[in-house]
This record gives sequence, structure tokens and C-alpha cells, in this order.
Amino acid sequence: MKQNSQKMFLGHPRGLLTLSMTEFWERFSYYGMRAILIYYMYYSVESGGLGFDKPTALSIMSIYGSLVYLSATIGGFISDRLLGSRKTVFWGGILIMLGHIVLSLPMGAAALFASIALIVLGTGLLKPNVSEMVGSLYPENDLRRDAGFSIFVMGINFGSLIAPIIVPWLQDRYNFHVGFSLAAFGMAIGLVFYVVDGRKYINPADNVAPDPLQPGELRPLLAKCGLGVAALAVVLGAMAGLGKFTVPNVITLITVIALAVPITYFVMMLKSPKVSKIERSRVWAYIPLFIAAVLFWAIEEQGSVVLAVFAADQTQLNFGGFHILPGWFQTLNPLFILLYGPIFATLWMRLGKRQPSSPKKFAYGLVFTGISYLVMVVPVLLFGTGTRVSPLWLVLSWAIVEIAEMLISPVGLSVTTKLAPKAFASQMMSMWFLADAAAQAINAQIVKLYTPATEVAYFTVVGVVTIGFAVLLWFLIPRIEKLMQGIN
Repeated sequence: MKQNSQKMFLGHPRGLLTLSMTEFWERFSYYGMRAILIYYMYYSVESGGLGFDKPTALSIMSIYGSLVYLSATIGGFISDRLLGSRKTVFWGGILIMLGHIVLSLPMGAAALFASIALIVLGTGLLKPNVSEMVGSLYPENDLRRDAGFSIFVMGINFGSLIAPIIVPWLQDRYNFHVGFSLAAFGMAIGLVFYVVDGRKYINPADNVAPDPLQPGELRPLLAKCGLGVAALAVVLGAMAGLGKFTVPNVITLITVIALAVPITYFVMMLKSPKVSKIERSRVWAYIPLFIAAVLFWAIEEQGSVVLAVFAADQTQLNFGGFHILPGWFQTLNPLFILLYGPIFATLWMRLGKRQPSSPKKFAYGLVFTGISYLVMVVPVLLFGTGTRVSPLWLVLSWAIVEIAEMLISPVGLSVTTKLAPKAFASQMMSMWFLADAAAQAINAQIVKLYTPATEVAYFTVVGVVTIGFAVLLWFLIPRIEKLMQGIN
């Protein structure tokens, strides 16, 4: 890595800027698209949309997010065994760009589903491997590593912050397809920067697969892939033969898969002879934390689904003489993360050994998560579903749920690595992405229940169930901490 160390960026390897800018533009394209996609699906054809009914649009939006996180497991395998991180990220970026280009074309529902397929595969290739490449810039015991990841995360959130401002503005001024084309343009910029800059500053080790497939492994792998594709074809064929090949039924099939995958992983780890007794105990400790993460992500990810619909249909968009576009509310998530991040980092540093254990942080986080939805019950009870309410209710809800994110998301990443069995270190990190995948798969089923008539019940039940599990988790904390076998 002599070449990488010749130039620096804020005291870090110059490659950190390359990868941060790549992820900045990838997040810009994804969150820009996501800020207007729900409206594109259910707005009428006369308004430039596809005219889907709202339950279907809400369900598609959720299962889309689930597929994005499910695909991360494929990206890790391709990088480790076939292409190496650098090439995997490049092809992921190409697929993402093509997905946004397809969506920018006025080709109706067919373009939407083709775009989803391309972006899901592309994000799965790119997202986990960019993070891995950041880590490879540093020697194993380099004290700059954590600070480098902090800079990298800032880049992610700035991309997520800016895109939902610009893309909805273009959609409002011109049309949806112009907005989607900006997302494609953003990913193209990121790719150019990645290719040109990456030749000089990315770790050369990322050019090759660290654990390449051996000749004897290829045929069994192809057989397994072929068997999987054949099984899927049989299921889809059976659905078509029975007249059940519909969008809702395909979404239900994906939901079942998204829930089955993490369950399979847990069973595999708990039964594996490669896992020691202590490691098995830690896996058991991780299960309630995983469930807590699923509940958190289920509400947090509904910000671009349920709360996006609330923003468009039930929120005052002329506020203080200023017109607010519904998609602009999607900036609240990254905005509060950027505001809260330094506060929580300082808090944990000052508390030191006095800070709550990871399970306690999860329990506190779930309480805030549930409250963020119970808050939304108040304006509906006060004013009804036919009256547009102050946008400050949505601001308050996001402000509360992002406190929960600070208590769960970074803590979850850390505890996942600590509780991972040595033989399943990489797969265990995939579990964290699978928590989000499972959450959004569940959302794909429950968001169909969200209507103006059920709004109070919807926010109340989801919020109360989440807080109820937080209480249960609190009583389980002594048992969980014991199972963690000395890991805090």
C-alpha cells in the first residue's frame, strides 16, 4: 500500500476520499429516487404517475427495501470468491446507474419492475463491499480506523440529505422522469470518480478475491444455483398455473424468503460443530437483539412509505409563506443523524464504563421508536383525517425515531461483530442487514392495512407492540447479559 500512503486526506489514506465520494453519490441516487418513488407509483396517470392503488404502492415500496438488504449477502459472496471488492463495486455501480436510467424512461410499470431488479442487484454488489474497502485502507491496529469510518458515514448521510431536496424539486418543476434521471446522473458521477481516482488510491489487494473459488468448487456451486433457480421457476410457474401470479402474491413470496433466510442462518450457527459452547451462548443472546432491531427498522423504514403518504395527503405544505414538497421530509432522517451523531459519540465517551450495556441501549431505543409512532396518533385524534396538520408533527416523529437509531444502529453493528462466532464472522455481519430486510418484508404486509379509516389504530398498535417488546427486553436483560459471556 505504498502508493496509497503517498497522498493523504484529512490525515487519512487518500483512498478514503475516493470511497466516501463513491458512496456519497450512490446514496444520492438511491435516496433521491426513494424520495419520489412512492408518489410515482400511486399518483394518477394524469399527474405523471402509474396509477397504482395505495396499498399496492406501499407494499411494493417496502419489499423493494427488503430486497436491497437481502441482496447484500450475494454481493459479499461475489466479492470474496469471484471478483474482489473493486470490480464488484464497479459492476454494482453500473447496474444501479442502468436501473435509474430505465426508471427515467416513460415506459410504465415494466420499467419500474426492471429498474427495481437492476438497483437491487447493483446495491447488493456495491454497498457491503465499499465499507469493506474502507477498512482495508488501514493496517490492522491503525488507530485512525474508527475516525475514518466516521468520515465515511458523514459522506453517506450528506448524500442522503441533499438528494431528497433536489430530486423532488425537479419532479415538481418538470416531471417524475426528470427527477429519476438526476439520480442516474449522480451515480454516473460517482462511477467516473471511482474508476479514475481508484486506480491510484484504492488498496491493490481489493483487485483480487481473497478466497477465490477453486476449480473443484465451481461445479457444485453452479448446481446449487441452478437448483435454486429451478425451484423458484417451479413456484412461480405453479402460481401462474393457478392464476395466482399477481404482484401481491409475489410480494408475499418474497416476504416468506426474507424471514426464512435469517432463521436459517440462526439454526445453522446454533447447530454448527464449528461454534463453541461460549459462542453458541452469544448467538442465543443475539436473537432477542435481532428481533428488537427488526421492530426498530420496521418503523424507521416506514418513513419513506407510511409517513411519506401522510406528508403528501395530510400535512400542511404551505407553512410560514413557504411551499414544502412532500419529498423534502425525507431529508429529516439524515439531518437528525448528522445532528445527533456527535452528541451521542461525546455522551458515550464521557460515560465510559458507566454507559448502559448494549441490551439496555436497545430497550431504550425501542421505547423511543414506539413513541415516534404514538406521537402521530395525536394530530389525527385532534383534527381528524380530513384536515391537513402542521408539518411539525412529522418533524417531531422523525426527531424521536432518530434518537432510537443512535441507540440501536451503531450499537447493533458493534455488538454484531462482538457476538459473532469466529467461523461465521462475515455471515454474522450479513445478519445485521437481514434484520432490515426482514423488517421491510414485514412492512410489505402490514402497510397494506394503513388507510385514513385505520390510521389511529395503525399508529397505536405498531407503537404499542414496539414498546411492549421493549418492556419484555428489559426484563430479559440480566439473562441476555449472562448469555453474552463477558461481552458488553
